[in-house]
Amino acid sequence: MNLTPGASPPRLGRRACVSIFAVALAVRLAATAAAGLETLRFGDARAYLFAAAELVRTGRYPLATEPFYFRAPGYPVFLVAATLGHPDRIAWAKVVNSILGAVAALLLAALSARIFRRRGVALATGIAAALAPGFVFLATDVQSEPLFMALLLASGWLLLVSSDRPSSSLAVLAGAALALGALTRPSALVLVPLLAASLADRRYPLRVRGHLAASAIVGFLLTLAPWTLRNAVVYRELVPVNDGGGSAFYQGNSDWMVRFYQLKTPAQYRAWSAAMFADLERRTRAIEAAAPRSPSAKSRYFLRLTLEERRGDPAGWAILLLHKAWDWLRPYPNPLFWPPAVVWGVGAFYAALFLLAARGFAKAPRPGARAFCLVFLAVTMAAHVAIIVVWRYRVPYWDPVLLLYGVLGASAGPQGAATPE
Repeated sequence: MNLTPGASPPRLGRRACVSIFAVALAVRLAATAAAGLETLRFGDARAYLFAAAELVRTGRYPLATEPFYFRAPGYPVFLVAATLGHPDRIAWAKVVNSILGAVAALLLAALSARIFRRRGVALATGIAAALAPGFVFLATDVQSEPLFMALLLASGWLLLVSSDRPSSSLAVLAGAALALGALTRPSALVLVPLLAASLADRRYPLRVRGHLAASAIVGFLLTLAPWTLRNAVVYRELVPVNDGGGSAFYQGNSDWMVRFYQLKTPAQYRAWSAAMFADLERRTRAIEAAAPRSPSAKSRYFLRLTLEERRGDPAGWAILLLHKAWDWLRPYPNPLFWPPAVVWGVGAFYAALFLLAARGFAKAPRPGARAFCLVFLAVTMAAHVAIIVVWRYRVPYWDPVLLLYGVLGASAGPQGAATPE
């Protein structure tokens, strides 16, 4: 399988790149202003701001950012740097998220140019990313997804270029970018095997392919290692990123999640949410009292508790997994949280995007890149369905791939030059 063709990608041009960036930034700033520059609506925003404030105040990352666990450090550290040590500057934090979103639009255009070798398709992809509602929405609050998506796209672009040249230095950087992404959202840890994608590139001898794959993995490990070593010193246990895995598995697979899919009204959801988080905090306090500062004990407890509940109802577990799979795939946002106009409008957009992406995958000239993206989609969906599904989590993982192939699917003209495999 060949991931990249030999021809050079078309140049996007400085004026086109500036235009894409400017449009993306303007749209995000306008949406952020409409939502409120100083308004915090996202539930996790205060935990990120607290962690950043503690970093500034004490010079150390806090042992807990909320009652259940400590959050991954990537975004709080970024907030400290981006706000010049003043994470209470909410408006500036939102502006920086808008800038990250504009950078992501450029990265998608660059990826399209390198994958499909068609300048018009690449520019259209950049504009589509500048206007995509999911991307714009993520930039309107203090949340980690804009940073994570930029890092994920940077890792993908570097990995592609490193295989195309080939370049072990760029492979190292690709691994480092993915590690920074995992330090922002730990779910990215499941993508580590994809750093070895160059092993499937048959243009090069096995020795070269192995060197590229090893370089990417070394870059990942060297970037992640300082934080993992910090956790080993603090907790005297192996904690790669944070201690939220067991809690997330419990939230996504316990009887509470079974009840979630039975909710019909926002009032029912509010009552369910209050009761679920009260139960989670009570159980967390209990296990922390029994095993102080032991992330592994907490994870084992929640894993064991969840498996006991699900083993008592195996048929219900299968139904729950089907609910979660549909929750990940459905094109419209949850009507529990959004008004009908948003549900129908966003649903129509994503339904069209899914159809166009399917057409793009069918007509794409490079089966190697297509196979990589399909594996990427399958791995990220499986990981979230197994642990916990939140529709917002899908956006930074799936939407870039859907846009890449959706714009190709909407385009006319030749498929481009294929590479023999």
